[in-house]
Amino acid sequence: MGLNQQNNESSSGFRSLFNRSAAEVQRKKPGQPPGFLQHTGEQKLEAMRMTVHDYDANRYDSFTIDALDPTAAYMRPSSKTWIQIQGLHDITQLRKIMDYFELHPLVQEDIVSINQRPKVEPYGEVIFVVGRMITARQEGDATELKSEQVSLVLGKNFVLSFQESDDPLFDPVIRRMLVANTRLRRHSIDFLTYALLDNLVDHYFTALDFINETIESMEERVLDQPDPSDLQSIHALRRDLIFFRKSVWSLRDGINSLIRDDSPLISPEIKVYLRDVYDHLVQVIDSVESQRELVFSLYDMYMSSLSSRMNEVMKVLTVISTLFIPLTFIVGVYGMNFNPETSVWNMPELNWAFGYPAAWGLMLIIIASMLYYFKRKGWF
Repeated sequence: MGLNQQNNESSSGFRSLFNRSAAEVQRKKPGQPPGFLQHTGEQKLEAMRMTVHDYDANRYDSFTIDALDPTAAYMRPSSKTWIQIQGLHDITQLRKIMDYFELHPLVQEDIVSINQRPKVEPYGEVIFVVGRMITARQEGDATELKSEQVSLVLGKNFVLSFQESDDPLFDPVIRRMLVANTRLRRHSIDFLTYALLDNLVDHYFTALDFINETIESMEERVLDQPDPSDLQSIHALRRDLIFFRKSVWSLRDGINSLIRDDSPLISPEIKVYLRDVYDHLVQVIDSVESQRELVFSLYDMYMSSLSSRMNEVMKVLTVISTLFIPLTFIVGVYGMNFNPETSVWNMPELNWAFGYPAAWGLMLIIIASMLYYFKRKGWF
């Protein structure tokens, strides 16, 4: 679901998606020509990393490279190759890779602009996919929601993946590739694209589970002992879920276009698997909507708890004030100090030996009577 740290970290150790530096949300200057390459994120790696995953049903090779070698075996048309690129700050090296695969200038621009809306777009002989990986990761004593743009380019016999960090987002897919003669190894390259998208969507459920646990723990705190920091966390969760919904909704529309539209790069067999991804995205959207309703109810619950506590405080203060009203009257009357020697009606109690204890006794009887009456009425 992230959201300056003081404002967006709750007492439960939750950090939202909006706890980001200014470098992560910068944009290119207005008026730049289409296809202008500018990395709008932050440099998370010292150098760009490229990992080649070359495979077929019975063979799998994985190795890192410093630059593309057009004569290498993994570049042959008969090879199924996934090139995993981590680090988007080296524009010069990225341009060489993207130009080699003849990616459209707008695709190149979107890859290095990390604030893109998730989408699926065909560009000539490739399909360009922008997704957003949202994960819940442990960072010290806090669990933090992290968001990262992931770009995929599907070609006839290759897949390119681009991400800013070296976060092991696709490790589950890589582990599956190690097993010989699996569907992932037997099928064409479009099945790998499905597997990467499915892995991305699976992480959404993990993030939603964390957000749900956060909502439940926050609900207990709000009911038991509401704190001003809880209100900040509620607003942070609300913004996270809006961001989550926008990301998932756009990706769902993109997956639907892959299923609906005819493309030589997506076989009918793979569209069956993509429908499963689509169904999962619908489930995620339903869960996000449910959690948004819970967060809205959390706000109402927080305000009701504060109001209830305030009413309890006001009730106690009112009882105390009410108890002292007759006592103040008695003290005020006997504070007038009329001379009893002038008239028998001028406070004869002033010369009475038990006048002071009697005044205290009267006040205590009044207090006890009022407390008994309040208790009978159920006012406290």
